[in-house]
Amino acid sequence: MEQIPCVYCGDFFDPSPRHKNQTACNKVNCQKAKKAAWQRHKMKTDPIYAANQKSSQQQWIKANAGYWKQYRQNNPKKAERNRIGQALRNRRARSSPDATDVDPTLIAKMDASKSDNFQILGQFWLLPVIAKMDALKVNIIKIPVCYP
Repeated sequence: MEQIPCVYCGDFFDPSPRHKNQTACNKVNCQKAKKAAWQRHKMKTDPIYAANQKSSQQQWIKANAGYWKQYRQNNPKKAERNRIGQALRNRRARSSPDATDVDPTLIAKMDASKSDNFQILGQFWLLPVIAKMDALKVNIIKIPVCYP
């Protein structure tokens, strides 16, 4: 069988006859890169997979409370490198042209407060016109002008 180049390292390898669309060689780093690419694609395209990953991560965080604080204490050079990188990302985000409608000092909302000053205008049924679907009951509310 003819050798093909690995999409991750560029080296030529003999593809397995059992895997017709093989694109990565058997090197550990190439297999890791292939898995990471698959996971990024899966997270973008499969909402159930993404929800399961988020749930698993939250469970791990609960089971390992204080891990990241301890990690930063044990690895001060890595923590400092991350702080510098985050400062650069913040600066880049503030100066990006598509961030005109966002407060430039706000990078992430950790605890967004919710306003309860809504005026309920009524309940309505949304009925499908073209396709056969179930009707959907919705509440329509007026959002106050002061709401961000």
